[in-house]
Amino acid sequence: MNKDKILEQLKEINYPGFSRDIVSFGIVSEVSFSNGIVQVKIELNSQDQTIPQKLEEAINSRLLQNENVNEVQVSFMSSAAEGNQASTSQNNLVGVKRIIAIASGKGGVGKSTVAVNLSCALSQLQVDNKPLKIGLMDCDVYGPSVPQLLGSNQRPSIISENRIAPNENFGVKFISMGLLVDEESPIIWRGPMVMKTIQQFAENVEWGELDFLLIDLPPGTGDAQLSLAQILPLDGAIIVTTPQKTAFEVARRGARMFQKVNVPILGVIENMSFFHDESGKKSYPFGKGGGEITAKSLETNVLSEIGLDQEIREGGDHGLPLVVADPDNPNAKNFASIARELSQAMFNS
Repeated sequence: MNKDKILEQLKEINYPGFSRDIVSFGIVSEVSFSNGIVQVKIELNSQDQTIPQKLEEAINSRLLQNENVNEVQVSFMSSAAEGNQASTSQNNLVGVKRIIAIASGKGGVGKSTVAVNLSCALSQLQVDNKPLKIGLMDCDVYGPSVPQLLGSNQRPSIISENRIAPNENFGVKFISMGLLVDEESPIIWRGPMVMKTIQQFAENVEWGELDFLLIDLPPGTGDAQLSLAQILPLDGAIIVTTPQKTAFEVARRGARMFQKVNVPILGVIENMSFFHDESGKKSYPFGKGGGEITAKSLETNVLSEIGLDQEIREGGDHGLPLVVADPDNPNAKNFASIARELSQAMFNS
């Protein structure tokens, strides 16, 4: 019984609620075999206390089928950063069931628009006849567009000296640097200030009970992305790209960062995928297949292809997300489908 054989058998075990195995998810950090004992170390970020138990049972069940294995020892480690910074943030978010990052490699791919519409689509769902409670943390501090997209620009309420009440619109609680600075004021910060802001959004905002907290990340793989992965127990990341090569190649590099810190990639959304010309024919101005290429390289799935749509742009300009303004629009239905898939994956595990 060697390491490669153990890993091959662990590939038969899917992460709870997903079709991907725990090895490709990147959470198996170490395996060994000696004197009939297999040792497996798992790194997890999830706050779901049922996940370790389910994984341990599945690993034991599979590996004990080997006649030369007498015992399986499974240990779990948190891949979030150690220390007060991580623990304080996690304590404040104890009422949040799932935390999902919405990320991209480069700017201009419509990541914030996707994050807002997906948040609103999730808020329209119900589990056990109760509406889902949704939050959105806008960590794109240099280009905070979420207040505009959600149609709510008023300053958030101050509960106490160190507590802020998030704004809420369309059933989505949200916080953004765009709510805290003047509209015309440039944000000229170095990395440590960006990290401090993310930490304060996690620690000092009164999020309360949430089913999902979505994180709208700035583009790239710099301080903000790494800080988030270290501070918050992310349950997964969704990668947004457009079809062209310059976008999806950068998106793949950005996604690798999540894999290195053992955050599962939940899927890829290809935005601005196509549009219908005057004759009704589909056209692909930015190329075709970039989302599929990205998904295959990351061993995940394309969650949806969102088309170029004037209604999406108009909704953003007027603070009325497409899924709210026109739920029968085909792209709104695509967002609703992603939301259902995400909810089912996270709550039926």
